[in-house]
Amino acid sequence: MRPRAGAIIAILTPVAPEGRLGAVRQTYAGAETFPPVARAYTEVSQVVRETGLLRRAEWFYAIVGTALVLAFGGAITGFILLGDTWYQLLIAGALGIIFTQVAFLAHEAAHRQILASGPANDRLGRFLAAGVVGISLSWWNNKHNRHHANPNRVGKDPDIEVDTIRFLEEDAAKVGRLGALITRKQGWLFFPLLTLEGANLHALGLKHLFSRGEVKGRWIELGLIALRFSLYLTPIFLFLPIGMAFAFLGVQLAVFGVYMGASFAPNHKGMPIIAPDAKLDFFSKQVRTSRNIRGGWWATALMGGLNYQVEHHLFPSMARPYLSKAREIVIEQCRTRGVPYTETSLIESYAIVIAYLNRVGLAARDPFDCPMVNRFRPA
Repeated sequence: MRPRAGAIIAILTPVAPEGRLGAVRQTYAGAETFPPVARAYTEVSQVVRETGLLRRAEWFYAIVGTALVLAFGGAITGFILLGDTWYQLLIAGALGIIFTQVAFLAHEAAHRQILASGPANDRLGRFLAAGVVGISLSWWNNKHNRHHANPNRVGKDPDIEVDTIRFLEEDAAKVGRLGALITRKQGWLFFPLLTLEGANLHALGLKHLFSRGEVKGRWIELGLIALRFSLYLTPIFLFLPIGMAFAFLGVQLAVFGVYMGASFAPNHKGMPIIAPDAKLDFFSKQVRTSRNIRGGWWATALMGGLNYQVEHHLFPSMARPYLSKAREIVIEQCRTRGVPYTETSLIESYAIVIAYLNRVGLAARDPFDCPMVNRFRPA
């Protein structure tokens, strides 16, 4: 049985007061809000395993890989044929889309979804991430594995840590006057800011690779990234005028950043925020903090399987083609156990994300407020 449209959106963070009203005290979800569901995950995982949904799907990924190779071939051919023309920006946009699709495959390889052995998946993921997309797989794994272990948990999920965007009201309340200009309108600015996310992903990966301490595959990734950028940037700046070359690179990075952000953001933003010390069972924690996107096969192709976020978090090594079948099993378990299962349309999810970020942003101080006036203003 399919959940009704806009099913069960649970946002436990209340509307934040204006920053001038004093310190913000955010409400987090905990064990009292989400009572533990004993054996829920054990039962559902047993059904999934017995159904054969954890087997590999090499045939599917072979088809996707072949399609992406052909897409790269088409983009290269178009680049050569178009020559010195502003129509090259269409090729740049297409490359932004293709690189994002490759990043989806790198994400799946990092989760051991594609090949039979772990080391083989690691090698494939490193080649796709560093050698094709140009981002560090080591950095991604370090960040993403922590997210999977504790989605939306304060102090443990890196995806809700302080950035240009503030995801927690207490963090929004701490911004300075200049930062408040962005934070108070961050919901509306979220998608425009994603145009910078492509460059940010490259920069964060390089920062990680050049950091002190042990970094797995540091020199392999640096070598792959250097080779990738030399092969990618050389023809762009060799055959296009300098202004057009920079515009080409800017459009490709902007499309890549928006596509990546628009695919990952709907999955958890606006879902319950878990208290740092909350003790929740695995099933409740993963289901209650994740949101699925309706749409079937087209949403799966568009988002690289991230539209089945609930199932992906419960079974991160499950291959993309089997997520839709696992969905029915998980929904039945949620119905039996009384656990809310959240699923919305893509557009509705974006509206929820924007509304949530704007609500969090209200905690930021008004940059035009006078501190002395605020001090004596009646509550």
